[in-house]
Amino acid sequence: MISDGFLNYSWQQGQEKLNTLYIKSKNSQRKLVVITPYLWLFLFFLIPFFLILKISFSTSLIGTPPFSSIFEWAGDNLLQIRFNFQNYLSLIQDSFYREAFTSSLKIAGSSTLCCLVLGYMMAYGISRANPKWRTVLLLLVVLPFWTSFLIRVYAWMTLLSTQGLINTFLMKIGLINFPLQLLDNPYAVCIGIVYCYLPFMVLPIYTTLEKLDPVYVEAAFDLGCTPWRTFWKVTVSLSKPGIIAGCILVFIPAIGEFVIPEILGGPDTIMIGRALWWEFFNNRDWPLACALAVAMVLLFVAPIMIFQRQQAIALEQGE
Repeated sequence: MISDGFLNYSWQQGQEKLNTLYIKSKNSQRKLVVITPYLWLFLFFLIPFFLILKISFSTSLIGTPPFSSIFEWAGDNLLQIRFNFQNYLSLIQDSFYREAFTSSLKIAGSSTLCCLVLGYMMAYGISRANPKWRTVLLLLVVLPFWTSFLIRVYAWMTLLSTQGLINTFLMKIGLINFPLQLLDNPYAVCIGIVYCYLPFMVLPIYTTLEKLDPVYVEAAFDLGCTPWRTFWKVTVSLSKPGIIAGCILVFIPAIGEFVIPEILGGPDTIMIGRALWWEFFNNRDWPLACALAVAMVLLFVAPIMIFQRQQAIALEQGE
């Protein structure tokens, strides 16, 4: 009996140790899963951002690298830190950069609004289509991504030029007598951005609409709502997370776009991406370019991220 009791006690101890090791292993795996994305952000976002922030407070020089260090050793092993705020003052004082920020905000905002209208209609149509056709329709939405981004933008330059397909067609049917200036203006940039970034608006909205329970719509009809009121109060309201996600996915890359304004916008269309390019590669003024990049992040990207976080918290509390 003593031997049996001792064996039972040992077996229970062994089981408890195994359970403890299993729980520790699970916790370590969970920590690894949580730490991995934060480590990725730290290595490929925070470290580069702080390097750009450091360069933005330095002074432009002719040399390699083309900027001075803000950390200098003085006598008696004293470390001096010299911040140059002139780069940020130049962004405020120079009208060129104010125009670049304003123009970027207008073009990116208009393009995002156009993407929202077109993308919502497309996503709504796909979500209401026959299930066997939805995969094909979604494939058609993402099909342009199989082609080079640069080639797609150049294609629009060919279409919008004075001798392009659009002007030629309008002249042949007699709507215009001379070619229209469709290229080298902000409208051409908006067209290019809408075409290139429209799938980023369609897919999040479709994901939200596809999960929408039709019972809510039927209940609204039973309560006497008109089709338009039902669509606005129920469908659009419940698809708000997809709308917010799509707008963020379009607005943030559009506001810093360089390729589309460079090819379709002409010399008079100024955006932040083009200003960054000029400062980095033409003027070789890296500190001013870094200050421009930091200002863009603080003025546009950071508020949007905070707003998205607040929306996510509000949705969690609502649920």
